[in-house]
Amino acid sequence: MKSTIILLIGGGITKLLGMVIKIVMTRAIGTEGIGLYMLISPTFMLLIAIAQLGFPIAISTLVATEKKNNKNLVFSIIPIALLINTFLLVFVFLISQTLATHLLHEERVYLGILSMAFVLPFTSISSILRGYFFGKQRMIPHVVSNITEDLVRLVVLAIGIPYFLGFGLEYAVAFIILSNIFSECSSILVLFFFLPKHFKLSKQDFIPNKQNIKDIFSISLPATGSRLIGNIGAFFEPIILSFILLRIGYSNHFMVTEYGILNGYIMPILLMPSFFTTAISQALIPTISKAYSHGHFKYAKGKIKQAIGFSLLIGIPMTILFELIPEFALQFIYNTTEGVTYLRVLAPVFLIFYVQAPLTAALQAMGKAKEAMAGTLQGMILRTVLLLFLSTLHIGMYGLIIASSVNILYVTFHQYKYVKKYLNV
Repeated sequence: MKSTIILLIGGGITKLLGMVIKIVMTRAIGTEGIGLYMLISPTFMLLIAIAQLGFPIAISTLVATEKKNNKNLVFSIIPIALLINTFLLVFVFLISQTLATHLLHEERVYLGILSMAFVLPFTSISSILRGYFFGKQRMIPHVVSNITEDLVRLVVLAIGIPYFLGFGLEYAVAFIILSNIFSECSSILVLFFFLPKHFKLSKQDFIPNKQNIKDIFSISLPATGSRLIGNIGAFFEPIILSFILLRIGYSNHFMVTEYGILNGYIMPILLMPSFFTTAISQALIPTISKAYSHGHFKYAKGKIKQAIGFSLLIGIPMTILFELIPEFALQFIYNTTEGVTYLRVLAPVFLIFYVQAPLTAALQAMGKAKEAMAGTLQGMILRTVLLLFLSTLHIGMYGLIIASSVNILYVTFHQYKYVKKYLNV
């Protein structure tokens, strides 16, 4: 409960800062700029998922068991993470032109895609350090680093976007991606500051221990599977939409603008309550992991029910708000009412989505990451097939909305089914 409260307070502050960042971005680069940013955002999320490879969850789980040399556990994985990032950097340079021109059909996102390669190593290192603090259930370092990260990014964007807009919209979008380097560096410095004083680093600490690495990968690979599958589905989303909608007569302007409204305006608003569910889920992993490993199933079950209850406590009022006065949220944050209908249609579905994170976290904490991954995989396949079919029906972005809604419902009920099975609820 203490960890959750700290994360909620920190999550509330960072969500507020994130909203200010979003306001600065949207008002500086406009709907078209947001559309370009949203076209490459799924690619960025996929690359981050590959770069991190589930290391934060694995380290958090292993640190929570209190059976490892934590210093070596944390720092010996960093050279491996940097090696993975080096391969990713080369890969991004090779595919960026093809992805921009032939798959996304928008040459202006080329620089933005290239920029992603330079950000990845910094996100990997900061996520590994966060994993340690989660395992120790020390949430203050995580909260302070997040707030610092957002403050730095806000200042950098406020100064940099107007300057790079002078070179063109594509340069401003690329700069938004690159701004993550400054924010992640500040986060790493803060996390290093909070490390225990006995963590005096030497070269020996960076030499991988075979057993530690084996244990990390045994957890990280299945755990990252769910996230990776979701990101792969999201990666193909703008590619499929661009290909089909342009082919059946929609203009490129419609594609960029409407996709930007849906993913740049509507989805962030609907995901606002997720800071609450994410905080609960992150605090849940070490607690459930410990309880389940000691056979305290009743205790674990109670914590999961608490997490779902808290998620609905914030989810229900937000859903009512989005249904009754969606114009208020859009006008207040983005100074526009574009996408009101999208918001009304999706709000009830996202009430179900708010309980998905605690359920998935519970499965991962119980060592059932494969089951969680299976649900995500099945949902992604279902979503992609529906998107392919519905996009041909001349219903614009509603093909994506329906496919996403079905995916949310399927995955949430799949995770619930298996949590119930393993805890005999």
